[in-house]
Amino acid sequence: MARLDVGLGERSYPLYIGNGNLGTIGACCKDHNLGNNVAVITNPTVGSLYAGGVCDSLQKAGFTVNLVEMPDGEEYKNSVTLNAIYDRCVALGLDRGAFILALGGGVVGDIAGFAAATYLRGVPFVQVPTTLLAQVDSSVGGKTGINHPQGKNLIGAFYQPRLVLIDVAVLASLPEREFLCGLAEIVKYGIVLDRELFEYIEAHGDKLLERNSDSLLHVIRRSCAIKASVVEKDEREAGLRAVLNYGHTVGHAVETLTGYGHYKHGEAVAIGMVQAARFSEQSEFSRHDETERIVALLTRLGLPVDLPKFGADEYTEALWHDKKVREGGLNFVFNRGIGNFHIGRVTDISTLLTACGIRA
Repeated sequence: MARLDVGLGERSYPLYIGNGNLGTIGACCKDHNLGNNVAVITNPTVGSLYAGGVCDSLQKAGFTVNLVEMPDGEEYKNSVTLNAIYDRCVALGLDRGAFILALGGGVVGDIAGFAAATYLRGVPFVQVPTTLLAQVDSSVGGKTGINHPQGKNLIGAFYQPRLVLIDVAVLASLPEREFLCGLAEIVKYGIVLDRELFEYIEAHGDKLLERNSDSLLHVIRRSCAIKASVVEKDEREAGLRAVLNYGHTVGHAVETLTGYGHYKHGEAVAIGMVQAARFSEQSEFSRHDETERIVALLTRLGLPVDLPKFGADEYTEALWHDKKVREGGLNFVFNRGIGNFHIGRVTDISTLLTACGIRA
């Protein structure tokens, strides 16, 4: 089991990355002095597969374990579900000597993390991500929150976990669409921050699609190391961390317009990355052959690349509700070729829409 650390001073925490290490969660939590009671927040799908083993490991380590289930799906990442989690924690009598453990994908991790950040003004929090997307992205960095009907993740907090445990073995049970969503985020790291990672995915795409554990461990460790490095330099997204939003600006608009249920997050990001690459090309930060290379890799990995057909007015409204809008402009992440980036300010949304092939 490899260990990476996110260095944030007194808020620093480890990432434990391995193959078949899920059963060590109890011992890991014990090592971090988290309290005696734990609320394990999961959904029925993940719970049926892994809650028994996780709860058993925690109980053997001496914890009192309370299982809290929430519905499965992005559409439930809202205030109704959040309040139901608060209600359950209150009913269980959980105090500040308790901690919350998120067992699931990004939706579970985001909402459980926000519950931990706000319940009793903050209790410790542990991430056990069970999707590839959550393992390489949302479980690391402390972004927590819920969606609002007007936009994705508009309500939330920066709240770092005390530890993250990643087990590549759980990916064997992951549905294909969910698995491909994780690959989209890994491609993102390669496009804007690590050309060698992008080239590795190009060279080992078939092994990744076969879920070869060695290939997966390599890209997960590299992705987590990149994410940790960025978070260490810019925990609250005042500057550099915005690079991790590559593909998310248009991707979030796609999710908002389609109601958070039609496209999975990674699929929407894949679509958004293609549009970002086209806008980067139009803005002369990259070449056409580099755009085509990005489209080809995403297509080869089975990810969508075509923008849903909504009108320019609808896309404009969704983009202006994005949380990256500040003082009348949209902070946009461009790819500078493959392996580098530029963060610029877009005040004329029509230029972005035109690059995406959307006309009034």
